[in-house]
Amino acid sequence: MTDEAEAHEPDLTWLEEDRLHEECGVFGIFNHPDAAALTALGLHALQHRGQEAAGIVSFDGEHFHTERRLGLVGDHFTSRPVIDRLGGDMAVGHVRYSTCGDAVMRNVQPLFVDLESGGFSLCHNGNLTNALTLRESLIKKGAICQSTTDTEVILHLVARSEKRLFVEKYIEALLQVEAAMPWWAPTRNSSARDPYGIRPLVLGRLGEAWVLASETCALDIIGAEFVREVENGEVVVATRDGLESHRFVPKYPARLCIFEYIYFARPDSIIGGRSVYDVRKEMGRQLAREAPANGDMVVPIPDSGVPAAIGYAQESGLPFEFGIIRNHYVGRTFIEPEQRIRQLGVKLKHSANELQVKGKSIVLIDDSVVRGTTSVKIVQMMREAGAKEVHMRISSPPITHPDFYGIDTPDQDKLLAAHRTLEEMRAFIGADSLAFISVDGIYKAMGYESRDDDHPQFTDHCFTGEYPTRLRDREGPPQQKQLSFLAEVG
Repeated sequence: MTDEAEAHEPDLTWLEEDRLHEECGVFGIFNHPDAAALTALGLHALQHRGQEAAGIVSFDGEHFHTERRLGLVGDHFTSRPVIDRLGGDMAVGHVRYSTCGDAVMRNVQPLFVDLESGGFSLCHNGNLTNALTLRESLIKKGAICQSTTDTEVILHLVARSEKRLFVEKYIEALLQVEAAMPWWAPTRNSSARDPYGIRPLVLGRLGEAWVLASETCALDIIGAEFVREVENGEVVVATRDGLESHRFVPKYPARLCIFEYIYFARPDSIIGGRSVYDVRKEMGRQLAREAPANGDMVVPIPDSGVPAAIGYAQESGLPFEFGIIRNHYVGRTFIEPEQRIRQLGVKLKHSANELQVKGKSIVLIDDSVVRGTTSVKIVQMMREAGAKEVHMRISSPPITHPDFYGIDTPDQDKLLAAHRTLEEMRAFIGADSLAFISVDGIYKAMGYESRDDDHPQFTDHCFTGEYPTRLRDREGPPQQKQLSFLAEVG
């Protein structure tokens, strides 16, 4: 194949890459005889938060047991022999999506180490924004790092603490990191949520057992009762006598990542007392108020655009139709390298429901636009299916800034909205019209009059450029060093 042919070869990276990806999800349970089996079920409910790797560590009072695998939870943690190897009444599990590089076994969580005070296992969801700075300092002091994850940095900080009690060591480590994550340390029965509460963490009860998870859907799958959310800046310690609570920073209003409501969380989860499904429908209603379209029907881009499309249809009075059908069984290894197969790639994940859209003016609803390559393919597909007009409406504001708290976003120069006007974006996508919900519109959908610019209610930097924490690693280490390190992260 010539270089020229390769240059014009259809780009199939949109099948996997033109979406925002959450980094991971966590689940832990204490004081239950079926701890490992319940953890596997909890991870299955959280599979949407990470599909590249999964791991479980359990503790039987004397020994630790570890199973970590690349791939999906269902591929490895459904067999009885695997669960039987994970003995004990406490366990922690993790599903992972790596933000950079390949997923490799050394980075699969939970991580486990032996400390002077005993064994310690840890996993987390999110990113440390000063991980490189801390890692460099630790290595200069003699630390030996076996992985390239932020989690290992926390393990080293705990190991080096000279505090007497474990919870004091844990808190001392937390005070040194700048983070957007929950941590769960099962063998010490401890979990913590970052000072801003950027990532969710919920507490549940199953009989006498305590359960912690990234989302309430993981409690639901095992029949656990929701107790409350772990507060921002809080450490909770589960004991057989009850639950202990410790604060490692003063209490102030949380700033949950707004993308949990827009895209990441499962629709049946409850976050911050709000139904994710209901919020997404309200975003669609607000979008219809702000950006009406003269169409014959509302068509969601499945699956993430469905709730917002329902809300848009209800508010606009237009009929809701599935004009696009999604194939849920697309695997990465299915795509063959030959060009003639690649040319069919656009139809591997989404197919037009031609009889519904032919001759119609359709209003396409999606939750976000990142690079825009998926939108280009979808609009083209609708036109090839005979749609008369294609109007695109997005239930989040334009994404203009990258994330550094655990969302895999492209560099800013690759974000469609970062350097283009609305008309330029419309022309790139090929739609007859294009509109996004406003930033204030998102806040209205959340039940507020508008965004409080002095004290924002949510973490919304992808739209506003206002990051809630310092980005110390971007300010500190040399750029080349950052790049070489990030290239390894899996």
